[in-house]
Amino acid sequence: MPEPTKKDDQSNGKPGECVVPESNGALPLPEIILEISPPPDNEDNGVGSNPQSPTPPPEDGNSVKKLSIDLPNDSVTVPAMGRKDSVWSLGEGQGPEDLDKPIDTPPLSTLLIERPQGGSVDLGADIHFIAKVEAKDLLRKPTVKWFKGKWMDLASKTGKHLQLKETFDRFTKIHTFEMHIIKAKENYGGNYRCEVNYKDKFDSCSFDLEVKEPEAGSQSIDIRSAFKRSSEGQEDAGELDFSGLLKHREHKQEDVPEVDVWEILKNARPDEYEKIAFTYGITDLRGLLKRLKKTKKVEKKSEAFAKKLDAAYQVDKGGKIRFMVDLADPTVELKWYKNGQEIRSTPKYIFEHKGTQRIMVINNCSMLDDAAYSVAAGDEKCTTELFVKELPVKIVKTIEAVKTTVNERIELECEVSEEGAQVKWMKNGVEVPTGVRSRYRVKVEGTKHTLVIDDASKDDTGVYSIMATGGTSEARVQVDLKPLKIFQDLQDITVKLGEPLKMHCEIFPGNVPGRWYRNGQLIQANDRINILHRAKNHRLEVEATSLHDSGDYTFVLEGYSQSLSAKVHIIDPPRVHLDTLNFPDNTVTIVAGNKLRLEIPISGEPAPRVVWMKGERVILESGHRVHAETYGDHTSLTIEVTEREDSGNYKIVLQNEAGEDTGSVKVKVVDIPDPPEAPLVPVVGGDWCSMTWDPPIYDGSSPILGYFVERKKKQSSRWMRLNFDLIKETTFEPKKMIEGVPYEVRVFAVNAIGVSKASEPSKAFVPLAVTSEPTLLVVDDVTDDTVTMKWRPPDTIGAAGLDGYLVEYCVEGTDEWIPANKGLTEKTKYTITGLPTNVKILVRVKAVNAAGCSTPRTIQHSILVKEVIEPPKIRIPRHLKQTYTRRVGEAVNLVVPFLGKPRPKVSWLKEGQPIDPTHVSIRNTECDSIIFIRKAERSHSGKYELTVQVENHTDTAILDIQIVDLPGPPQAVTIEEVWGENVALDWSPPKDIGNSPISGYTIQKADKKTMEWYTCVEHYHRTCITISDLVIGNEYFFRIYAENMCGLSESATQTKDCALIVKEGLQLRTPEYIDHDFKEPPRFTQPLINTFAVAGYNATLNCSVRANPRPKVIWMKNKIAIIDDPRYRMFSNQGVCTLEVRKPNPYDGGLYACKAVNDLGEDQVECRLEVKGGFTFMELMQRGVPLHLIDKYMNEAKAAEQEK
Repeated sequence: MPEPTKKDDQSNGKPGECVVPESNGALPLPEIILEISPPPDNEDNGVGSNPQSPTPPPEDGNSVKKLSIDLPNDSVTVPAMGRKDSVWSLGEGQGPEDLDKPIDTPPLSTLLIERPQGGSVDLGADIHFIAKVEAKDLLRKPTVKWFKGKWMDLASKTGKHLQLKETFDRFTKIHTFEMHIIKAKENYGGNYRCEVNYKDKFDSCSFDLEVKEPEAGSQSIDIRSAFKRSSEGQEDAGELDFSGLLKHREHKQEDVPEVDVWEILKNARPDEYEKIAFTYGITDLRGLLKRLKKTKKVEKKSEAFAKKLDAAYQVDKGGKIRFMVDLADPTVELKWYKNGQEIRSTPKYIFEHKGTQRIMVINNCSMLDDAAYSVAAGDEKCTTELFVKELPVKIVKTIEAVKTTVNERIELECEVSEEGAQVKWMKNGVEVPTGVRSRYRVKVEGTKHTLVIDDASKDDTGVYSIMATGGTSEARVQVDLKPLKIFQDLQDITVKLGEPLKMHCEIFPGNVPGRWYRNGQLIQANDRINILHRAKNHRLEVEATSLHDSGDYTFVLEGYSQSLSAKVHIIDPPRVHLDTLNFPDNTVTIVAGNKLRLEIPISGEPAPRVVWMKGERVILESGHRVHAETYGDHTSLTIEVTEREDSGNYKIVLQNEAGEDTGSVKVKVVDIPDPPEAPLVPVVGGDWCSMTWDPPIYDGSSPILGYFVERKKKQSSRWMRLNFDLIKETTFEPKKMIEGVPYEVRVFAVNAIGVSKASEPSKAFVPLAVTSEPTLLVVDDVTDDTVTMKWRPPDTIGAAGLDGYLVEYCVEGTDEWIPANKGLTEKTKYTITGLPTNVKILVRVKAVNAAGCSTPRTIQHSILVKEVIEPPKIRIPRHLKQTYTRRVGEAVNLVVPFLGKPRPKVSWLKEGQPIDPTHVSIRNTECDSIIFIRKAERSHSGKYELTVQVENHTDTAILDIQIVDLPGPPQAVTIEEVWGENVALDWSPPKDIGNSPISGYTIQKADKKTMEWYTCVEHYHRTCITISDLVIGNEYFFRIYAENMCGLSESATQTKDCALIVKEGLQLRTPEYIDHDFKEPPRFTQPLINTFAVAGYNATLNCSVRANPRPKVIWMKNKIAIIDDPRYRMFSNQGVCTLEVRKPNPYDGGLYACKAVNDLGEDQVECRLEVKGGFTFMELMQRGVPLHLIDKYMNEAKAAEQEK
């Protein structure tokens, strides 16, 4: 297989390398471009790239890399050879073209602390890769995935050749992830990637694996093996890899004769493709047909060129190349281009003309000439590519081994065979970083390459090598330490506390740093400790010593095992460290009842004697409740149960040989406050009150933060808290109390310690409230000197009740309100007397109870004191608009209201004659007239006319009163005929029907032997009947009762003779009867009457009809049939037809008609319905009345007002 070479993008014009097959007369082989790139987020995972879109040149190790590998492909046409038709992205990595470029140190990963490194392995050997993730900041195990190339997840490929392992070290908190490759095969080589995910964090690392195999001569690749998967019996069966198309794989198969499958497929029909694939073992038939399709493309014959440029040319670096085309028309102008830029004639580029041949010669080819060339003849163009082959760089002079000491300069020198060659320096197999901040520098002088290491350290020891394309050279560098000499050793020192400490030593070599240790702990330089190193002198200086500075000091020189030691002793007088308590003003606050343990840090060398005192009293260590204790670095005061008396100043005295020191601590014992005094309730409202209280005498040595208030009913034992946020003031208004119920309140004081006990409850109080203002204050009557007002009671009266009302008036233009009633009035109507005529006044009414007067209700407009004439108007109640029926003996009491001012004159007439006051009592008032009959008689029936007169204005109304009684018995009950078990009866209606129509008859029978009466038929309407089912041989008497709305008649009419039901054997001649025709057309026996209705109250229209067969009844409004309207209900019972209008509105008024229809004819009656109490336009709109009905109603209402 040819050696991989470097190939840059053609758009930038930079030189590159390419290897083409040897020129043996065969067609040039195509190349397959492997594009190695990092996996961006928006990159498609598909295979292939666009050869028309050149990519920018690579900038770093993570840029796109291209690897060109030649494969034989006899199916690719010449113009397609050398193009980037197949680009497979295998992930990020370093391409072969970057082997001679310096590699920058990659950025530190966010998760991986150790990344897997690339390597090489022999064919059949084992290799493993390790990645480590630190888990100190991770709550759970991260997710790690291993990939080969760009998309192949290796988790699904584990088996005997690949194993993945995970471990976790609990002490170091590090996750270790390993990938083991066992018995590596040649197709295992390539680019691998390790990805780590944890929540929103992501990290990845790419590395390469090279599988080394023994060198072998080039072999021809059978096209059938490129499109055949491994057989099931082989070791690597089932493993699919894209590299399978790039390498020859030896299969255990029998030798078969060489067959050109391409030629067979080209000459075969499409229906024979599957058979040929089966015969020659081609399993990837789809891929084979795709390539076959490309081979069948026939190139269009050129009109300008008789012979075009070849698809690709190759030349050695420094050599000469000739491009030649043959023109079909020699007169066509020809232009040459390099990477799209026109080429001008120069000594480097020479143009020649030989007949129809056009030749361009490129002299002294360099890597810059490695590019795409094209020639244009008119509108046609042909292109080619030139590959400049670079000769391998060989190492002429190898590097030599170096042995030196630290801080010296190291130079590794090497010579190569060519100037400007790219080489790579390695240390222990790892490339040496040569960036700006690196310790390593590289000098290049012609063919000489030098690696310079300034100020060498021991870490620079190792094997260094240089790599060129034609060979490598390596040598070992050894860096040793210089011998140690001590000129001045460390000395033991004694220092007083707070004084400076200085330690000094002098050592050779002077340029080696060292470290200072105290008691085995490393000393770091800070603001107090200064570490100096100047040449041979090493100095440790401490500005102000402390007790921690005493101990054993050691100085160790880096890289040497020998050390210097000395002792430092610190002397300190006694001190009380009250500043470390963090108590303001050295005051300790403690809640009473808690345990106090006060620890005071002390210092002194030797340990001081400690004495605690409160005033003149010494606190002993053996005390029971209060005692003191002393330890090495602190002393403590303990009070087991604190009390208020423990507050005060406590003194501490320290003594030792170096001196004496004292300190003072103040102890403050705080407690909950005392309860406040009982609260006072000065003001009481309807459901609230106002309460006040005084702060508690003792606040518990802590400021009062606020108060809690509770209340309860006097007869209850359950207190309820009224506030959850503290009340800062000493006043509060409890609300939402029940009127008339006695309450008590109490208060709690709160400080920072807690809540005090409850105060004594207040004296019981009862919330009372005045009533609300009276409602609906209107003028009832006005005369020349009086005004009568009426109103409704207040909406809210409350527990205090209502004692009465106070009426006041005020003359318009003044502010003086004059009481109209001296005492309270309980009625809701009052007449103000003694008013001057023609004066305007304002009137107001107050409701009064035990809590006081309510808000007054004032009439809106002033009232003129002058009597107004109002025409009379009789308001007949609804039940009196029809016939008023009562039974004999019942009382009749009718009230007919009317309007009119001044008081109207009332007169009654019966049938046009004055009413006899001895039979009918009449009582008249200012607003109504009452007609009263204590015991009604049938003679009281008739039409009564009421006349109301105010001066020249009158109004009349007629009342129809009907007094009904039981009817008399029927007349002349006779037995018309007897036959079989039947008897035919006939009778006449009674003479006295009781002033009410006969509604039916009741027929009874009695056996002559027993004379016990049994009812045969009830509510019978005719005057003849046939009684059936009688017992043969018995004799029967019959009697009949008449019935009206009052009931059955008091007596019955009995047949004079009895009816004998003859026995069998007797023959009865049955007379022939002519059937009576009961059919008749509809006829209304009771018409509709005009009706007045009140808006919002149901109204009914009644009539009665007689017809046979039963007629169909149709109700109409304004000549339009009423059908399925929910506002109307229709009834029909025994010929009585009723229409109910539900809650009528003014627009429901109009002309109503009832129509009865049957086969014999039809009849119709009409009446007018007027609805009083109209609505405004807005009210009708709110009720959802259609606009056309509203318009009609408004027009009718306006017309009615004009008529009035």
